[in-house]
Amino acid sequence: MFMLRSFKYRLFPNPTQAAGLTDMLGSFCDLYNACLQQRIEAYQRRGKSLGYIDQANELKAVRLADERLAGYSYSAEQQVVRRLDKAFKAFFGRVRRGKGGFPRFRAKSMFDSADFRVGDGLTICRNRKITVVGIPGEIKVRWHRDLPAGAKISTAVVMRSCGKWYIRFSVETPDAYGPHPFREAVGVDVGLTSLVATSDGCRVPTPKWIGKASKKQRRLQRALARCKRGSKSRLRAKMRLARHAARTASQRRDFAHKVSRDLVNRYSHIAFEDLNITALASGMLAKSVLNAAWGQLISFTDYKAAYAGGLVAKVNPRGTSQECDCCGRVTPKTLSERIHDCPGCGTVEDRDIHAAKVIKHRAFPWSKGLGASLEASSQRVAA
Repeated sequence: MFMLRSFKYRLFPNPTQAAGLTDMLGSFCDLYNACLQQRIEAYQRRGKSLGYIDQANELKAVRLADERLAGYSYSAEQQVVRRLDKAFKAFFGRVRRGKGGFPRFRAKSMFDSADFRVGDGLTICRNRKITVVGIPGEIKVRWHRDLPAGAKISTAVVMRSCGKWYIRFSVETPDAYGPHPFREAVGVDVGLTSLVATSDGCRVPTPKWIGKASKKQRRLQRALARCKRGSKSRLRAKMRLARHAARTASQRRDFAHKVSRDLVNRYSHIAFEDLNITALASGMLAKSVLNAAWGQLISFTDYKAAYAGGLVAKVNPRGTSQECDCCGRVTPKTLSERIHDCPGCGTVEDRDIHAAKVIKHRAFPWSKGLGASLEASSQRVAA
């Protein structure tokens, strides 16, 4: 068994290499826009819909006519054409669902990545630097962690973000761990005051840096709004805002990685609510919901548990905070009521922790009975 994973590293190109990478992305952006224009004109003039094969067959002739494209990797330019083809397929899928969103022309400032096949256009050298066709010299990479032993590198994506360069490898890693022995099952209730509350009483408070980041973001947005359009000061203000947003996203991602790793290390069976985060983010608490990044946390926990031989289950979220885990009685509560006080059986407990117990027993009914054994765990139910 193999798993497809991605590993991201920081690149440190010198000024000449950085300029070359920028020119390469600009050339790929021109190719993308030219292919989009060709598709539009072919349909308007002849009523013909072009596909990837039609445009890929003309790529060699385009390279002969354009010296810029001739100096870069052919397979990377094929990926640019394939990217446009994926955009059209996604557009047709949206049309079938009654939505629009025709593929748009891309600005060079927004075209920030290029796909490569490792060994064809991009090579990892013995000195652990990389070379890219059309870019002079070898580019330094910060290998903050090694790739897994026995991993097969399939593709690589060179990316630009806020003036910094990165590379992301997609690798097939062997499932070396296999199924782990049963440790413990847990239910996890996600919230805003406490980001995570588990069924065994543990709580993870929402980090304080979220509020501080929001205040600074508002100041930077006001500073950007005061700048004159087209001025250099506006570009500098825009870059400061982008870097702050990227740093906040990095902090949020790092925190989600740490919480998910702790859950996977402690439990083999983890249950979450199957939340409709899109709908929750459209209400009055939209900003707080998006800052909490529940979907990111659940996604990280899911793939880590799968790699460790564990299981992540999702249950119907309806009534998890209203239902009593002991007697099953439903007691309506407002959002301001933070204590579960059941009038049926007299259970009094923190609302979030009690909801986590309900989530756990909905996903893993066998965990509710006393003396749940390994034999019972083989009858697990993923709700």
